[in-house]
Amino acid sequence: MNAHLLLTAPIAFPLGGIALCAMLWSRPLAQRAVSLLASLGLLLASIALLASVRDGTVLATQFGAWSAPFGITFVADMFAAAMVLITGLMAVAVNIHGMVDGAQAREQAFFHPLYQGLLLGVTGAFLTGDIFNLYVWFEVMLIASFGLLTLGGTRAQLDAGVKYVTLNLLATTLFLIVVAFLYGVSGTLNMADLARVLPTLENQGLVTTIAVLFLVAFGAKAAAFPLFFWLPAAYHTASAPVAAIFAALLTKVGVYAIMRSFTLLFDGDAGVTGPVIGAVAAVTMVTGVLGAAAHFDIRRILSFHIISQIGYMLLGVAVATPPAVGGAILYVIHHIIVKANLFLIAGTINRAGGSFDLKEIGGLYRHLPFLGVLFLIPALSLAGLPPLSGFWSKFVVIKASLNAGHGILAATGLVVGLLTLYSMLKIWNEAFWKAAPEGQDIAMRAWRSDRPVRLAMLGPIIALAAITITIGLFAEPFVDFSMRAGEQMLDKTAYINAVFSESSTTERVAEVRP
Repeated sequence: MNAHLLLTAPIAFPLGGIALCAMLWSRPLAQRAVSLLASLGLLLASIALLASVRDGTVLATQFGAWSAPFGITFVADMFAAAMVLITGLMAVAVNIHGMVDGAQAREQAFFHPLYQGLLLGVTGAFLTGDIFNLYVWFEVMLIASFGLLTLGGTRAQLDAGVKYVTLNLLATTLFLIVVAFLYGVSGTLNMADLARVLPTLENQGLVTTIAVLFLVAFGAKAAAFPLFFWLPAAYHTASAPVAAIFAALLTKVGVYAIMRSFTLLFDGDAGVTGPVIGAVAAVTMVTGVLGAAAHFDIRRILSFHIISQIGYMLLGVAVATPPAVGGAILYVIHHIIVKANLFLIAGTINRAGGSFDLKEIGGLYRHLPFLGVLFLIPALSLAGLPPLSGFWSKFVVIKASLNAGHGILAATGLVVGLLTLYSMLKIWNEAFWKAAPEGQDIAMRAWRSDRPVRLAMLGPIIALAAITITIGLFAEPFVDFSMRAGEQMLDKTAYINAVFSESSTTERVAEVRP
């Protein structure tokens, strides 16, 4: 299939979804149908894209018939294609879950155009081959996510929205300033061209300084220490579908930007930036899990665990060996599925039990044992217990850290895993195992009486839980894919050749031999 089509289709579907949903603003049911179809289109397009690169091929295309490094470049290697695929999967799952439980109120506040706008920004960030256009996609994502966060218009949501957008705007402004510095010293913003130019610059100290500034800007987007406080201050105010798509994708774009930058652009500074990223990873893991242990609101617990798990992903970048980077890729994929599922389950608990506060609910396992089992699957996977996906992702990252001589980082990851298990068991004991408080029967009866709502809410949860089990029980192909993707990221040759291939002005493809 044509590379240009493969790379533009994942963008075209959410872009068309925005336009059609905006045109149908007075017809919420039509918006639902369009939004779901656009999400399905994104998923199908991403499957085709991954199928084209899973053998090690790198696809690249230039828009407007401009040869690289001029014009707008889109590139998809194995990691980028996997991230686009997981975005499409989350788009469909959250879209279905979001059709109930407050859907009408959200739709009156332009939920579907904003939702598709968020998908557009995220997908564009994964596929862009230009550092300035990465800034543009960050802005698209920020505008849509701010609108989604404040959909309800409550005081808590507006307060959270102000905190969220303020820090993210500061991070984005820093990003833009550093992009200007980067262009000033290199004369280019095309990532493949930067990968060739930066190692040849005489002032490598300045390059290292720019790398650290990029780490600060992207670290704020990823909710890494110490710039994570916007996340637990915001996510708990959003509705369950919005929180789920945020938990799945927003911070992962920041992680993706760090992984892409420090493997493609700044790999020569590993002796300086590696220890810095390692320290950030360790402190991020610890502060996140301690914050989760201190709270009793399910959404706050899960929000702090997003922060904690970001540390494991940065661990792979700090170690910077092919197994470590591959383990980080596997961890990102696992975490997106598990964390989105946990937020969807939190919304279901609220619907069935009447509250997100663990002190106000209980006894759910007695009445809803199936929901209890569905909770345990992603919860135990998050903690890293076998035979679930979280076990393999943690195992690969920690083993790679030990093999590279980073014993302290590996030990930190193991301890944080135990504390994660404590937090998940706290939710289980409080929400499912202890006796139900008085007054919960009303919410329970309403839940049991509405079969369509139950099916819409539980369907995506079951599907995501099945994926988690599948990755755990049949880990070999997923681990193999991640290892090859990690090797591909650390070997920049295929990426650069794909962009600068002379096969065509507008279409470039490079083959990588495994």
